[in-house]
Amino acid sequence: MKKNSHRDRLSPERLKNDTIANELVSSDVDATRHSRLPLPSSNPATNLIITEIALRALSIIVRNQIETRVAEASYGDKERAKELVNGRTIVSTLALYGAGKLATRSPLGLGIVATTLVGKTLYDRGRTLQRRRHSNPLRS
Repeated sequence: MKKNSHRDRLSPERLKNDTIANELVSSDVDATRHSRLPLPSSNPATNLIITEIALRALSIIVRNQIETRVAEASYGDKERAKELVNGRTIVSTLALYGAGKLATRSPLGLGIVATTLVGKTLYDRGRTLQRRRHSNPLRS
C-alpha cells in the first residue's frame, strides 16, 4: 500500500495537468470584458460553477413543487402528498437519480426506462381493474 496517496493526488506535477483546477486558479481571460451581463467574477470557470450550483438548486425546488402537485392530484390530500415527496429514503432517491441518468445518457437507456414505466403503469391499471371486479361481482 502506498503511503501519502492523498498528497500524491495534490502534488504540483499532477495539478499541472488538471485543466479545471488551473482555470480556477488563474485565468488569462477577463470574463467581465467579454460579456454584456454583469458577472460575479472575472474568472469564467468561477462563473460556470456559480451558474451550475444555481441551476441545480432551482431545478430541485421546481422538481419538488411539481412532484408535490402531482402527488396531491393523485391523493387529493395536500399533507399526504408532501409526506410522500419529502419522506423518500436514500435508496429511492438514488434509484430515481440513476433512472434519470440512464434515461438521459442514451436512446437505449431512455427505451429501457420508458418501457419499465409503461410496464409498471399497465400493471397498476390491471391491479385496479382486478380489485374492481372482485369488489363488485355483478360488473364484468
